This record gives sequence, structure tokens and C-alpha cells, in this order.
Amino acid sequence: MGGMAGDERSVVVIEDDAHIADLLDLYLREAGFRVLQAATGERGLELIAQHRPAIALLDIGLPDIDGFAVCRRIRASTSLPVMFLTARDGEIDRVLGLELGADDYVVKPFSPREVVARVKAILRRGQPVAVADDVLRIGDDFEVDTIRREVRRRGEPVALATREFDLLAFLARNQGIALSRQQLIDRVWGADWYGDDRTVDVHVRQLRKKLGDDLPLATVWGIGYRLG
Repeated sequence: MGGMAGDERSVVVIEDDAHIADLLDLYLREAGFRVLQAATGERGLELIAQHRPAIALLDIGLPDIDGFAVCRRIRASTSLPVMFLTARDGEIDRVLGLELGADDYVVKPFSPREVVARVKAILRRGQPVAVADDVLRIGDDFEVDTIRREVRRRGEPVALATREFDLLAFLARNQGIALSRQQLIDRVWGADWYGDDRTVDVHVRQLRKKLGDDLPLATVWGIGYRLG
């Protein structure tokens, strides 16, 4: 899953509004992060390739290529966490952002303290957690390696976004159990999640799309989802 062993305390901020970029820079530095700024999507991609940061904060409305296109290019080669920053608050934008593999989504005007809190939450979730089974098996075709944070289908790695991996790993640890959307939100996204339970549906669609019909992930009507 193309993980990046880079700088665990660095953040790339891809934002063409200098005031917003500087404000995020200030608050992130106060929280102990190293910040790299880019005013265009192309420059942001260069910084990500050069510095391998812990996370990217990505504005959707950029002057060269939009944030959705930048996210697609990030996702083509890495599982780097991505948080969208946007002035758009449409449901279509939010769902599209999540389907592209974004880990979070904040709408302007936002509190910089809230952004820092969300960054910390995403990075906490991305850290390997010691579990009894390092490699979880789903049927004969799939393995979920919780140490390398890698999913393999018939031995071949499949790139998943951070939350997609966490959701699949939690389902894999609880195979055969019907889990509600709220249970999945609480255990995968955590108590500090600001969104709603439709996020689960978006991520399930992505898992089915990326892993195919062989993944035994069933919808349990009126409840949520069951793996196996």
C-alpha cells in the first residue's frame, strides 16, 4: 500500500490564499509541526515527493489544477493522509472528496485550532496498533497486514486510503458480526469525528470498488454492514 516513511511531523499546506495558509502555518507550528507551503497544486505535489510529509492539507479551489485532481495524483502512488480545505459545502463535493480518498474535509471559514485537532486525530489513527493478529485473513483471497498497514488480494497489494484501511481492519477483526454505522463511526473514526454516518457508506463503496466482488462485505438492512 505505498506507505510513506517520511517526516512524521511535517505538513504540506496547498492553499493559494496567503492569509489562510499563513494562519494554518502559525497554528500548526505552535502545535509542533513543520510546515511547507504551496500556492499551486503542482508545487504541492513537488513538495510531497521531495519531503514525504505526514499529511497534506489541500484546498479544492487552486489556480492551476483543482484539489480533486491533486488528490487523485496523490492517491495514485501513496496512502498519504489528505484533508480537504474548501469554501464549498455541497454534499456532492463532500462525497466526491471522500470517494477520492480524502481522510477529512473542513469548510471555510474554519477554526485553525479545529484543523490542528483534526490533523492530530488523523495522524493518531494512522499509527500502527499492536493487535493479537498482525495479519487478518478474509476468506482465501484477502490479507490485512496491520503492522505494514497493507491489504493484499491474492498476494498483490491494493492501495487504500487511511480510513478505508482502518474500516476494513476493524471489520476483519469482527468477521461475522453485523455492525451498525454508529458503531463503525465510534470505533474507526473516533469520538472526535465531526461528520455523519453517511461517511461509512462512502467508504464501504470504495472498499467494494477497490477490492471487487470477492470481498464478502454485506449490507445488513436496517443495521449496517457485516464482513464474512
